[in-house]
Amino acid sequence: MNMMNHVFAQQSPRISPRRVPLAGRVISLVPLFVFAALITQAWLRNGVLTWSVGIAYIVYDTALLVFTAWAILPLRHGQPAIVATAEPRRPTLGVIVAAHNEARVLSQTIEALAGQADPPELILLADDGSSDDTPAVLKQLYGLETPSSGEMSGPAPGMASLRWLRLPHGGKARALNAALLHADTEVVLTVDADTLIAPGALKAMRRAFAVEPALVAATGVLAPICGPTPMARMFQWFQSYEYVRNFLSRYAWEGQRGLLLISGAFAAFRRTAVIEVGGFDPDCMVEDYELIHRLHRHAADTGRDWTVRVIGAALASTDAPASPMAFLRQRRRWFGGFLQTQHWNRDMVGNAHYGKLGTRMLVVKALDTLQPVYGMAAFFILIALLATGRFFLALPILLIMVAKIAIDLTFHLWSLTIYKRWTGQREGLDLGPALLASFAEPFTFQLLRHAGAIWGWFAFLSGRERWVRNERTALGSTAGR
Repeated sequence: MNMMNHVFAQQSPRISPRRVPLAGRVISLVPLFVFAALITQAWLRNGVLTWSVGIAYIVYDTALLVFTAWAILPLRHGQPAIVATAEPRRPTLGVIVAAHNEARVLSQTIEALAGQADPPELILLADDGSSDDTPAVLKQLYGLETPSSGEMSGPAPGMASLRWLRLPHGGKARALNAALLHADTEVVLTVDADTLIAPGALKAMRRAFAVEPALVAATGVLAPICGPTPMARMFQWFQSYEYVRNFLSRYAWEGQRGLLLISGAFAAFRRTAVIEVGGFDPDCMVEDYELIHRLHRHAADTGRDWTVRVIGAALASTDAPASPMAFLRQRRRWFGGFLQTQHWNRDMVGNAHYGKLGTRMLVVKALDTLQPVYGMAAFFILIALLATGRFFLALPILLIMVAKIAIDLTFHLWSLTIYKRWTGQREGLDLGPALLASFAEPFTFQLLRHAGAIWGWFAFLSGRERWVRNERTALGSTAGR
C-alpha cells in the first residue's frame, strides 16, 4: 500500500499540480465572465434580451444535443461489434464490492454475481468498517468466518470465489485500493452493494477487455430503481430517461476519445493500469471520475494508446434516490466532485497534448461548471418578469422554451429507439411516459437537478463531503424477505 501511495502522490495533479497554460486559465474563466455579462443584460435591456442568460443556456444545451445525435447515429443498427484480429485470450476477472453497513442487500448483490453465465474468478467484499449485521449475514449465508481487521478471509465454503476483506472505516476509495492489492485478476470490476448485475453483463465486459488490449476502463449501462411508493415511482420515471440520455452522451464522447464519466457502481478496469497511476483518490468526492482523468493523463504523458469505453451489452440496475433530499444530496456530491476534478486537472483544459480530450471534452466540462447556475438564473428571471407584470416579455420567452421542449422531445423519442437497439433494454421506457416527462421535466426535475448542482458548489468550496451509505428504497425494501 505504501508503494501505491507513493505512485499516487507522483501521478495525482491534486498533490503534484502541473503548470496551467494561459489557454486553460482563460477557458476556465469564460463561463463566469459570460454569465456576468448576460446577467447585466437583465438590468440594461427591455426586450427579450433581458432573458439572454436563458437564451445562452438553451443554445448551449441544444448544441450538445445536436452533437450527441450525430455521434450516436452508428447505434441505429445496434451495438457496433469490435472485431478481434485473432481469437482473444480470455482475461481473468474479479469483482470488488465496496460496502459499508450493507448487510440487507449483500446477498442479492453476491447472488447476482455468482449466478452469471460467465461468473467471475473472484468476488471480493471490501468491507469498509461495517458495524451492522454484515458478519452474521456472511456467516449464516456463506459460512465465512470473520477475519482480523486488514485481513482477507479464505474462500467461502460452497462458493470458492467469494472472499471477505475486512477493513477499518476509511471511505470507499481506501477500501477499493486495499482490495486492488488483494485481487489477483487481470480485470477488476467495481460494483456497489446496491447494484444488481443483469445476466450476461460480466460476459460482455470480459469480452470487451479480451478483444481490445488497449482498453483500460469501461462502464456498463445502469438503470435506476427507486422503490414502490408513489414518490419513488416518480423519481424512477424521471431518472430512467435521464440515464438514457447520459449513457448515450457517454457513447458520443467515447467516439472523440474523450469519455471521462465511468460509473463506479458498475465499472471495469485493467488492474495493472489502475495500480500504475496510484489507485483511487480518497479525498475526491467522485473517486471513479477522478481516476479516469489520471488514466487519460498518464496515457498521453507516456505515449500509451489506452482507451475508455461504455459497453452497451453490460447492463445493471442500481438503487437510486427516491425523495427530493436524497436526490439533492446525491447530486451535491456528484457535482462537487466534478468541480474538484475539473479544478485539479485545469492544466489539461484546451491543451492539445491531451488530444480531443483536452481540446474538446474538457473545454465542454469547463463550460458545464456554471451550466446549472445559468439554468436557475434563467428560471428566476422569468419568474421575476411574470411577478412584475411584464407579460409582453414573458410571452416570447415562453415561445422560445416551447421550441426548446419540441427539440428535446424529438431527440428524446428518437434516442429511446436508438438506446433500445444498443442495449436491448426496454422495460420502463415506453413512449407515452417519455412524452409526458419531456414536457414536465423543464419545470420540475431539471430545476431540482440544478439545485443539487448549486449545492455541489458549496460542497466543493467548503470541502465538506464524504462517502456515506445511501438509504435503500428498492433493494433494501426487499432484502431479507
